[in-house]
Order: sequence, then C-alpha cells, then structure tokens
Amino acid sequence: MSSTCPLCANPDDPVLWQDADCRIVRVSGAEGAAFPGFCRVLWRRHVREMGDLAAQERNHLMQVVFATELAVREVMRPDKINLASLGNVVPHLHWHVIPRWHDDSHFPTPIWGPARRRAPTRELASDQALQAVLHRQLGYGP
Repeated sequence: MSSTCPLCANPDDPVLWQDADCRIVRVSGAEGAAFPGFCRVLWRRHVREMGDLAAQERNHLMQVVFATELAVREVMRPDKINLASLGNVVPHLHWHVIPRWHDDSHFPTPIWGPARRRAPTRELASDQALQAVLHRQLGYGP
C-alpha cells in the first residue's frame, strides 16, 4: 500500500471484504450517493495491468469481481451492473462494480460523463448486507 495512491489512502471508503491479495470497498462520497452499492475491487500490490498478474492471481481477482457483482445484484437489485477496469487516472489495478438503473442520473451513458438528469433517491443497503453476501460467496478473509 502507498500513502500517495488515492486508492490505498482513502479511509472514507468502507472495507467490505479483504484477503491477502485484494479488498472490496464500497464507494462513498458523491459517486456512492448517486450509485448506491457501487464497489471497487482493489488489488493490494501496485500493478498496472491484468497481464502483470500470474494466471492464478488473475483468476482469483476475477472470482472476487464476480462475487462482488453477485452481492451488489442481490442486495441492491439494479437493472444492470457495469464492470470496468480503466486505470487511466490511477494506474493501480482495480475494478469498478457499478449498479445501474434505467432512471439513474447517467443512464444509458457511462457514469463518468455528464449527468443526463437528476439522480433519484435510493436507499443504500447496509454494509452488513453486502458483507454477508460477500462472505457467503468468498468466505471470510484473514
């Protein structure tokens, strides 16, 4: 972890699950409010690309990404899930797991563009609800 990396140094994003290789955080702030249940899966070691991981590491990371998708779908009940791994701004390997609704502020465009309408108010499921599904899918981290 690095104190200069915004993905490592952000104490505001609650950790929902972690193991020795990666962690899942729920995105807080404006993005989290507009897209409740938005999570990031962060690889702990600083690598830039999926291809920088060994095959077993890539498989593990994708298992965690897919478990996160299933947890967000079960708890938040969105119309669609977007999975994205960009890293253009922060070259620290991470995946976005974004719940989308047909009436969200940006639908059908990506969330990083201009809003098309005002975001409706949605309840955020408790972190405990997301954690319970993650623990069922992945087991408990160390």
